[in-house]
Amino acid sequence: MYREYSQSHALIKGLTIWRGARIATMDSTLTQDYGLLEGHDLLVKDREIVALLPEGSYELPQDALVHDLEGLLLTPGLIDCHTHLVFGGNRAKEWEMRQNGVPYSEIAAQGGGINSTVRETRHADFNSLYDRALPRMIALAADGVTTLESKTGYGLNLEDERKQLAVSKKLGESYPIEIVPTLLSAHAIPPEYAGKGDAYIDLVCQEILPRLWQEEGFEAVDVFCESVGFTLAQTQKVFEAAKSLDIPVKGHMEQMSNLGGSELIAQYEGLSVDHVEFLDEAAIKAISQSGTVATLLPLAYYFLRETQKPPIELLRKYNVPMAVSTDYNPGTSPFTSLRLAMNAACVLFGLTPQEVMAGVTVNAAKALNRQMTHGQIKAGFVANFVAWDVVDPVEIFYEVGYNPLVYRVFEGKVTH
Repeated sequence: MYREYSQSHALIKGLTIWRGARIATMDSTLTQDYGLLEGHDLLVKDREIVALLPEGSYELPQDALVHDLEGLLLTPGLIDCHTHLVFGGNRAKEWEMRQNGVPYSEIAAQGGGINSTVRETRHADFNSLYDRALPRMIALAADGVTTLESKTGYGLNLEDERKQLAVSKKLGESYPIEIVPTLLSAHAIPPEYAGKGDAYIDLVCQEILPRLWQEEGFEAVDVFCESVGFTLAQTQKVFEAAKSLDIPVKGHMEQMSNLGGSELIAQYEGLSVDHVEFLDEAAIKAISQSGTVATLLPLAYYFLRETQKPPIELLRKYNVPMAVSTDYNPGTSPFTSLRLAMNAACVLFGLTPQEVMAGVTVNAAKALNRQMTHGQIKAGFVANFVAWDVVDPVEIFYEVGYNPLVYRVFEGKVTH
């Protein structure tokens, strides 16, 4: 028996009961792959999972709403823990130029690159940013996503970073999905601060970060620590500003080179290090001790035609939790399909299907500081789950293009 039965469950009013499904709980205390349970009912009250009970082991409440899933597979709602959802314009023309052999330096000289997205985001009003982001979010939801992170980083000043956060908040309020906002003001040096990176970091630390934190606009602080982003010293300055306000940190780290950003994250017990293609063993040891998640972004690796893969075997050796995410953004990963990212994590990085499922459930929840409430089908957790017309979990992301989703349940309510 998965959980001891208590007669109190029969006395709870307003239960919704999901029965007849195979349940991939993703509960690591269970011995089956994916924490798989058969012959169990899922009991939900309002937005919370009440219990998982063997079929026929309890008295069915008279007012219970019962869904017979007739052999479908239940998994936790998927979690996309690294996206840049809100921005203006797109970079399709720039990509076309790259495919035609135009070097990035020339594209940047013509106003392309990240600063083109900054320009378009600054020029766009709230409604146009919302209207552009909404179908992207809906596409992710239709793929089974119930929780996703949305980073800033295309405003790069107080007003426009605030605008990105406001759009993210409105998206989460107007649709059955949980949006987790992250402040990525240290994403790039804006044009008006060209050649003055330290001065811009001062602006982030002294004005943007504390003001938007006071307004409760975000949950964590992110930094792009890279040769084309910010130095280790500048990154540490941002982390110190965050620490002074007790704000969790994370980072875009070791994507193109090894500057030591992941070891720095470990010192601050950061939530996650993301990309990590150039992560070394010393950094892996450090993040394994800090409990930091390594978030893998295989679609960016694919789109940029990178060749340096993340050190998967070392991450396994040190038992570092690995998350998988889309990294949806206009420049390096324009893909609104977490199932595609899951497939790519297997094909390109060699993850097992079990690792990939953990990467978009339990480990993704940990990367967003939600490991006690999200990412598992378990009593006391939020009732976010998906019913799929498949037998085994691997089928969810084996065949991309065809979508086997039947029901998407968000906080106890069917949304698809």
